[in-house]
Amino acid sequence: MTGTFEAAGAGLRAVFVNGTLKRSPDRSNTDGLLGVARAILETASVVCDTIRAVDHAIPAGMAADMRGPSIAADDWPALHARILAADILVLGTPIWLGRPSSVIRRVVERLYAQSSELNADGQYAYYGRVGGCIVTGNEDGLKACAAELLYGLQHIGFLVPPQADAGWVGPAGPGPSYLDEGSGGPDNDFTQRGVTFLSWNLLHLARMLKAEGGVPAHGNQQPAWQAGARFGHPAGDRGHD
Repeated sequence: MTGTFEAAGAGLRAVFVNGTLKRSPDRSNTDGLLGVARAILETASVVCDTIRAVDHAIPAGMAADMRGPSIAADDWPALHARILAADILVLGTPIWLGRPSSVIRRVVERLYAQSSELNADGQYAYYGRVGGCIVTGNEDGLKACAAELLYGLQHIGFLVPPQADAGWVGPAGPGPSYLDEGSGGPDNDFTQRGVTFLSWNLLHLARMLKAEGGVPAHGNQQPAWQAGARFGHPAGDRGHD
């Protein structure tokens, strides 16, 4: 990587959320592949943050903070602040029974619970941020997991660039995990090309959004809709009572 692209991500921040079921310091295959994307973005001057979700208390629920009489700890408010501080969000997950892990699904649920919050322009909270995902496993399900995660991200407001998923599953059926000796994962051209394209496409879109001040605030402002604006809809504006 040469020339101006060495600083292509200057001023951008990325956060990686690893949905492994393994607590630190156990080796995580998902973190192994996330680490490739981190290295690429850091080389391009993006400031990166990593969250291993299973190391934190993230209870189920639809409130921004679940602490109360029956729940003593909820690390989500602090984790959510780290996500909101980033321009790029990458969700990482292993495959279990063809699905994303329960840990990363919990993260998506908690993101969803706060997706109706608004930014300064009256848009939903995650507008102006980009999202992607990385999937690892030794069984089928890479594309199904990616489809589930990318749909969830775009539905709650993240922008998803082209080829925003990458992964490793090895040969069909049970086999070596990404970091296992002799797996071939770290040298697999398809996997390494995918994670490289993912990293740069996330960076390019995030940089474009940063330069433009986010997604234009017209036709997507919840308070204006509630007040009667219809932004060209055939029903017409209803006035502002």
